[in-house]
Amino acid sequence: MRQRNRGRAALAATAAMCAVAALPGQAYAAGEPAAYAFDPAAQTVRGAEVSTDASALKPGSVYRSSIKPGEKLYYRLELDAATNAYVSAVVVPKAGGKVAYGDGITVSVRDSTDLQCSSEAARFQAAEFPHPIAAYAYRVTDKDSNTCQDAGTYNVLIERESKATSTPDAWDLELRYESEPKLKKGGTAPTEAPEDWPSASPTPPTQAKKGERPGGTSYYDATSLETGTWRDGIEPGQTLFYRVPVDWGQQIFATVDLGNSVGGSNEYVGNALALSLDNPARGHVDASPLSYSGKPASVSLDPLPPVRYENRFTFSADESAMRFAGWYYLSVSLSPEVAKAYGNKAIPMTLKVQVENAATTSPYEGSAGIFGVTPEADKSTTMKMVGAAGIGAGAVLVLGLGAWTLLARRRTAAAAGGQQPYGGPPQAW
Repeated sequence: MRQRNRGRAALAATAAMCAVAALPGQAYAAGEPAAYAFDPAAQTVRGAEVSTDASALKPGSVYRSSIKPGEKLYYRLELDAATNAYVSAVVVPKAGGKVAYGDGITVSVRDSTDLQCSSEAARFQAAEFPHPIAAYAYRVTDKDSNTCQDAGTYNVLIERESKATSTPDAWDLELRYESEPKLKKGGTAPTEAPEDWPSASPTPPTQAKKGERPGGTSYYDATSLETGTWRDGIEPGQTLFYRVPVDWGQQIFATVDLGNSVGGSNEYVGNALALSLDNPARGHVDASPLSYSGKPASVSLDPLPPVRYENRFTFSADESAMRFAGWYYLSVSLSPEVAKAYGNKAIPMTLKVQVENAATTSPYEGSAGIFGVTPEADKSTTMKMVGAAGIGAGAVLVLGLGAWTLLARRRTAAAAGGQQPYGGPPQAW
């Protein structure tokens, strides 16, 4: 019996090692940053050039598609007359390509008569180099509006614009369709955005946590952070993803400090780094660029309002995007141009995150889904799988080190006793 159990453990260990080796998005060529980790649950869908040929998207689902220069692609939604629907598109250009200022996509939701419900553009601007960018569009119900309020067929239209000087390759797309929960029965939400809110950066708490947290490669495997100061390193051409729980009534502040180069070079690289924030529906909130000349440099997000349902009624796009609670996504991208002056070695980076205020009550009825702060696992998905397989402590240690190496993308692991990154999607209630 003991021999049989040993055999089972060996098989489980082998299977788990294979699973660790196949973690999504961790494949890379020598000397290149890890690839974007697409959600493994994503279904492949082809956009249609004619609206009547469009494939239907289902709420709560994620899809993988692509778009070529100049294409206008349709996807279909079937909506009732009461549900708010959000569709996001993450653009993933191929590494090593070229983009120009203004390249990007526009996402819009339209009714059956082609009236636009909403739209948002994701464009390469100051950070004029290939890296993932995101935008969303939505249909929201409004008793004071006569547009996009009926039940029926709606279209999602994604349009790509690329300059003649840009690489003509197709861009990968990660599409996500989410329905916003209904408000509590008998409850009434304000219909005007607040005019006043704290806009000064707060003083960091003296007891804030500190540590090493290597970032993820995508929204799917983003590393979770809380208020604190977190160390990492970023390579030229790399985009690192982190997520922060921001509940109702809470306000997020974020700063990136980039360390100096040890090589002694002081060559100036304009808009070398981009710090970006997206909301739980992958809607763009804000972005701040940073130039680099081999010396310590710092960039912060502009102050944003606390999360409130009524923020959606403001005309300011960044403030309107702070309309629901959940996991907000920070991404940091470093231009491949930095390598020409400073080499391919990772540049030390510190990410300072601060979430202010106590959480207030959710306005939704029942489960909020992604529009609420869900619990976070203390171990990676891989380690949960290993535990479920019943592997011994020694095998778990070996597998944990393997997973850590992959998640850190060949960079030096955290010092002994340091915390490992919390990767994988947030847990559901």
